[in-house]
Amino acid sequence: MSNKTKRITLLTEVELRKTLSRLTLEIIEKVKNLDNLLLVGIPTRGIDLAKVLEKELFIKTGVNIKKGIIDPTFYRDDQNRVGTRLIKAADIPTPIEKQEILLIDDVIYTGRTIRAAMDALYSWGRPQRVMLLVMVDRGHRELPIQPDFCGKKVSTSKNESVNLRLNDVDDEEGVFLE
Repeated sequence: MSNKTKRITLLTEVELRKTLSRLTLEIIEKVKNLDNLLLVGIPTRGIDLAKVLEKELFIKTGVNIKKGIIDPTFYRDDQNRVGTRLIKAADIPTPIEKQEILLIDDVIYTGRTIRAAMDALYSWGRPQRVMLLVMVDRGHRELPIQPDFCGKKVSTSKNESVNLRLNDVDDEEGVFLE
C-alpha cells in the first residue's frame, strides 16, 4: 500500500461539460452586451478555462468574445508564502475602460489570487464592471470576495487540493480532490 493520497472525483467529464454549459448560459443571461465582454484568465488553469468558455459562448451565440490573460503574481501580498513562478505575460486587449471583465480561475480559496488579479487588472485601466467565474469554490476565504458564477461549492480541509483537468492540457477531464 502506498501513502499516496486518495483521489476523489468531484466532477466527471460529463458533469464538467454540463457545468460549463450551465455557466455559459448564466453568462449570456447576466451580460446584456456580449460584444462588451472580455474574458480574462488567471494562470494557469484559468487561461485554459477561458478558452473553453470562449468556444462555448461562440457555439451558443455566434459572438466572438475577446479574451486576455492577467498574471497576479507581482500583486500578491503573500508572495513570500506562495513563492514565485514563471510569469505569464499579461495580454489584455486595451482599452478596458468600457469593458465588462469576467475574471476566470479554476478554484477560489482564500481570495488572495483574485484580489491580486484585480489590482493587476486595474493597472491597465478602470473597466465598467468586473465579475468572477470559478469552477470550484472550496471555502476558507480570507478576503470578502465571492464569485458571480460558480461551477461547484466543495468543503475541503486546508491540506487538500482541488484540481481542474482539461483534455486539451491534461489528456483527462474533470475536477478532482487530491
